[in-house]
Amino acid sequence: MRETRRFSTTAGEYARRGFADGTRAGRLVAEAGLGDDQELLGAITETADPDLALGSLATLLERAGEGAADLRAALRSDNGLRDRLLAVLGASAALGDHLARHPYDWRELLGPDALYAPDPDELRASLVHAVGADPLGPAPVARDGEALDALRRAYRRRVLRLAGRDLTGAAGVEEVAAELADLAAAALEAALAIARSELPAGAAPARLSIIAMGKAGGRELNYVSDVDVIFVAEPEPGGDEDAALRTATRLAAATMRAASASTPEGSLWQVDPGLRPEGRNGPLVRTLASHLAYYQRWAKTWEFQALLKARPVAGDVELGEAYMHGIAPLVWRAAGRDHFVEDVQAMRRRVIEHIPGDQAERQLKLGPGGLRDVEFAVQLLQLVHGRTTEDPPPRVLLRSANTLAALEALSRGGYVGRQDAAELAEAYRFLRRVEHLLQLYRLRRTHLVPDNDAGLRRIGRALGLRGDPVKEFTALWRRHAREVRRIHEKLFYRPLLQAVARLPEAGARLTPDQARARLEALGYTDPAGALRHIEALASGVSRRAAIQRTLLPVMLGWFADGPDPDAGLLGFRRVSEALGSTPWYLRLLRDHVDVAERMAYVLASSRYATDLLLRAPEAVGMLADDADLAPRPREALRTEAKALLQRHDSAEAAVEALRGLRRRELFRAATADLLGRLDVDQVGTALTDIAAATLETALSVAVRTVEAARGEMPTRFAVVAMGRFGGGELGYGSDADVVFVHDPLPGAEERVAADAAHAVAEELRGLLSRPAPEPPLVVDAGLRPEGRAGALVRTLASYAGYYRRWSSPWEAQALLRAAPVAGDAATGERFRELIDPLRWPEGGVDASALLEIRRLKARMEAERLPRGADPGMHTKLGPGGLSDVEWVAQLLQLRHASAVPALRTTRTLAALTAATEAGLLDASDAEVLTEAWRLATRIRGAIVLVRGKAADSIPTDLRDASAVARVLGFGSREELLEEHRRVTRRARTVMERVFYG
Repeated sequence: MRETRRFSTTAGEYARRGFADGTRAGRLVAEAGLGDDQELLGAITETADPDLALGSLATLLERAGEGAADLRAALRSDNGLRDRLLAVLGASAALGDHLARHPYDWRELLGPDALYAPDPDELRASLVHAVGADPLGPAPVARDGEALDALRRAYRRRVLRLAGRDLTGAAGVEEVAAELADLAAAALEAALAIARSELPAGAAPARLSIIAMGKAGGRELNYVSDVDVIFVAEPEPGGDEDAALRTATRLAAATMRAASASTPEGSLWQVDPGLRPEGRNGPLVRTLASHLAYYQRWAKTWEFQALLKARPVAGDVELGEAYMHGIAPLVWRAAGRDHFVEDVQAMRRRVIEHIPGDQAERQLKLGPGGLRDVEFAVQLLQLVHGRTTEDPPPRVLLRSANTLAALEALSRGGYVGRQDAAELAEAYRFLRRVEHLLQLYRLRRTHLVPDNDAGLRRIGRALGLRGDPVKEFTALWRRHAREVRRIHEKLFYRPLLQAVARLPEAGARLTPDQARARLEALGYTDPAGALRHIEALASGVSRRAAIQRTLLPVMLGWFADGPDPDAGLLGFRRVSEALGSTPWYLRLLRDHVDVAERMAYVLASSRYATDLLLRAPEAVGMLADDADLAPRPREALRTEAKALLQRHDSAEAAVEALRGLRRRELFRAATADLLGRLDVDQVGTALTDIAAATLETALSVAVRTVEAARGEMPTRFAVVAMGRFGGGELGYGSDADVVFVHDPLPGAEERVAADAAHAVAEELRGLLSRPAPEPPLVVDAGLRPEGRAGALVRTLASYAGYYRRWSSPWEAQALLRAAPVAGDAATGERFRELIDPLRWPEGGVDASALLEIRRLKARMEAERLPRGADPGMHTKLGPGGLSDVEWVAQLLQLRHASAVPALRTTRTLAALTAATEAGLLDASDAEVLTEAWRLATRIRGAIVLVRGKAADSIPTDLRDASAVARVLGFGSREELLEEHRRVTRRARTVMERVFYG
């Protein structure tokens, strides 16, 4: 219940109860005889501005004369009247002034009728009747000699009644805005009736329709706003067009005057025809054909955006409907114009740039985070996506001229996230309500938030804020403005808009026949299958399907940019089905077009990456940020891998999680590679780091497993990387070449130690290669002494004895890329010390070893090439391939590394660089060899990415070869082959000269 504590008569008491001027308040209470009505005085203190409410009420009682008694009695008996009247008087000085001029109009706020929301027909009838015209006539003509004042009085009474409902919460923002728009339409109809009464005798008959634009057209008008209109006219059947246009122009001009002219009752609002074709330079009235011709040939982007809110509101109904029917196709095709999205975005920026500097922070409408941010974002989304929606009702809702209705449709259609739409709608309602309060105060057109505490306090209290109205309102306003700006930037500058806008209309709608033709034109080899995928993704009424219908028309083109559009679409379907119920997935693709485009290219380019993604589709999230595509350092991988082990008790579960980590990192590297974020050297390093971290962590699991079965390990165990693994040059299809070494603890039995070490090696290999959903890591120990016939694991002493007595030149050559990678660091280092003299022999290899190495290379070329393989297509063993380059580098190391420390590296290209710097290899020769090595490595990587499996030869299948070429950046298979032949031919020439001497 409202507090009814009695007021004292002191000025201080009035001030404590909320009056800014306690002395004046006390005087007014006394003069108006209100001192004995404590409940009424308490109600006044609850208004937005108690001083304003009290002053206006006192004036009203004074002007009411003999009717003051009725008003006093009604205020005591009707709480609804009291609340509505005081709310109006406390918020609107202008409506208080109206009541002072027309004191009996307080009855508009009395009784059940005051809560009744009139429909548009009732408003039209009442205002047309007010000017003495017949509302039922086909073309009403005013008969009242004081029609202008009568119209204004009738209009103000309707505004007064609406404000009473608005300020007491009986009408929401949307209802208030819609009623104001309907009231403006009714006023235009009455103004047109006045205009008809002013026509001279003999004026040619004309049909005139008034088309509301802007907020009036969208049924979201303010209390005081320019009413934007367009006039369209036609002669009566058989009439003269020029004469009819002259009459229509007189009617239009007179209608504008009838609404905007100032009389003793003031004016309604300005009628602004500036949105008509050619703006203020064009004729005020045009025929329908003239309108359509202009929009078809000359209209600018902003004009179609304005037409989004066009709505016939007065005059000839049939002509208005014909106008709407004619312009609708033009409006919804506008988004296909060149630079449409960019033009709308630029227009919004210009609006902000032209705000006076001293007003920018107070602009509720035009400033950043203001009403225009919401409206522009919604309108742009409507225009881009409205043409692509299916038949009514969804399209009707999406094409609504009303901002909040369109926003709701955009949200339901998946074009705007639910949370973003909810926050935007809440902010828009708040800003519109503040706008209404600003304008109600003086019934003037303004969008500037007051810069004084009194004005801010009035608004805050009108919004129900009572603690610290100024501070609370300011904080609430700023919070909503920040949210509006954030979401506006996200939606308005969403790159997907440009992509959708550039689509041909048929492609955007994806009707079956058009889609099939588009798919064939884009290069899909199975259009029927593609259509089935599209149907599976986009059919239905779910939000997910709606978002897919937005994405797919654009993504079909992006899939076609990859080598295999069909595979890309299939992969997208499979990923979407796996993640479709995950809220972030489609939101990510919709809001971050770069993610969708990247995903489309990856899926259409790489079976390897697609298979990795399908095992854990959530990895698509890393496509959102270039930083997420950067390979993670080995130490970071090692730390995460160790953390994984702590969460799993069984060896199988632990290694399965570890393999999952490896799969994710492989996808990261493959995607970065496909998108051109990594060069070939970085790919090799990333893949090597992934394998090393995996192997090291899996080794700890293997040791733990063996110790659980055998007891504490009696030996120190180390893994030494060999081949490309040791050289930091792993490819996607590479095995992890290693040798295993152990060193028994003091006092341990050698047999027991050997058995334990062997068990660890077997357990390690089994854990990483056993069948499982995650990709295996094959650990290959074939480069050990005696190859596969030799012991899997040897002691340091055994390695030393073997290399001293039996080692052949090829084994020394293989050891050039040996690098300890896991296990006991001291044992690994001792192994390195053991092999260094062998791989970097003092004085270099002797003549017999050199001859053996050259003989072995020649035999390998003759014998190891697979039967039927084309040497010119073989990236490893073919002339100028990897083998040629690597044997050159390794021979230089074997001959000179003891004297040139920089040659003591496991990396091929680093060895070539060191040889060049030492004067052992011409720089031009090193450049040729480096180019050949990198091209061959890139081709081998691309083969795995494209086909999902390793191969050494460029594919003979035209489709696969073309796909490899495109992944590598070549325009065609022929371009790739030509480049490969050129590079390998030069490399072979260098190799033969340098290697064979």
